[in-house]
Amino acid sequence: MERYPTRHILDDLQRKMVFVGGPRQVGKTTLALSILQGDENHPAYLNWDYFEDKKGILQGKLPSNQDLIVLDEIHKYKEWRNLIKGLYDKRKSTTSFLITGSARLDHYRKGGDSLQGRYHYYRLHPFSLCEVNTSPTKKDLDSLLKFGGFPEPFLSQSETQWKRWQRERLSRVVKEDLVTLEQVKEISQLEVLSILLQEEVGSLLSINSLREDLSASHEAVDRWVKIFENLYYCFLLTPYGAKKINALKKDRKLFMWDWSLCKTPGARFENLVASNLLKYCHFIEDTQGDDMTLCYLRDKSKREVDFVVLKNRRPLFAVESKTGDDDVSKHISYFAARTEIPVFFQVHQGIRDYEVRKSRTRVLPFTTFAAEILKI
Repeated sequence: MERYPTRHILDDLQRKMVFVGGPRQVGKTTLALSILQGDENHPAYLNWDYFEDKKGILQGKLPSNQDLIVLDEIHKYKEWRNLIKGLYDKRKSTTSFLITGSARLDHYRKGGDSLQGRYHYYRLHPFSLCEVNTSPTKKDLDSLLKFGGFPEPFLSQSETQWKRWQRERLSRVVKEDLVTLEQVKEISQLEVLSILLQEEVGSLLSINSLREDLSASHEAVDRWVKIFENLYYCFLLTPYGAKKINALKKDRKLFMWDWSLCKTPGARFENLVASNLLKYCHFIEDTQGDDMTLCYLRDKSKREVDFVVLKNRRPLFAVESKTGDDDVSKHISYFAARTEIPVFFQVHQGIRDYEVRKSRTRVLPFTTFAAEILKI
């Protein structure tokens, strides 16, 4: 299966380096090897975790006669950006570079961004509904809800393999990535936090509540959550501050990159919708350069619409997720009368598809919304 950003990456490699970041085991290495048209033994594939490759990279001994070189997980090296800058500046007329890593490569700079203007950055997401099937069905949606969008468990379609994969991945994120990239010492508390965050999906994040559960300071817990965000374990949404309503200003909502971690059907569906919307925003931002933001809408009277998508700081559309094909949410009607959001979508797992013009709202199956609106 060709991953969705492949053709854009190939085009960008003609002019600059390309960085691909994303969660552990989302398919970054597989994507890179598919572009190389080889496997892990291809001479142009260099993995920082392999000693011989690491030694060669540090000595500047790269394979000869290769149009493209892939450097995997090199962000684990403290001076990686200066190292890559030197390699690229010396070879850019003859060699393209593809850099992959299981963390936010734009965050782990270890100082100033010496590579400014030399690369394009892509965020690789798990499978979304339209990547699985351009004409998605209810069966496709059910499979994604059950197994999540990470390639290995989704393609296996095995509950046993899914459970084993989930346990092993979480252990690696906490015990390997955290230690390697952040050099944290509170591993046992972070293991507990990784579980507690799964219960926070779709809710306003309360650092104070987590602080009490972990017996830690507010500053420490806030920093730990940010670390998990940088490692693509979770992502946070900020509120959309519409002018004519008494909207929340600072409270954040939390979602997981792996929505199959959510325990309840409602939270799992809402997280899947959030993840598909975030992928849509990141893809437009990474390929077209527009400023895309995914946020939520909530006022101080607790009226809420789950998601608002902004393009260049202007609202594009809003989305409310429901497990059933209910009538239009009264909160949508309220906000439609008081905001400049041009269109509202209420997505669900049922079959009803209709419009309510008064509130600029369309109620439709999420499969239809993904195929007609997201297309990614």
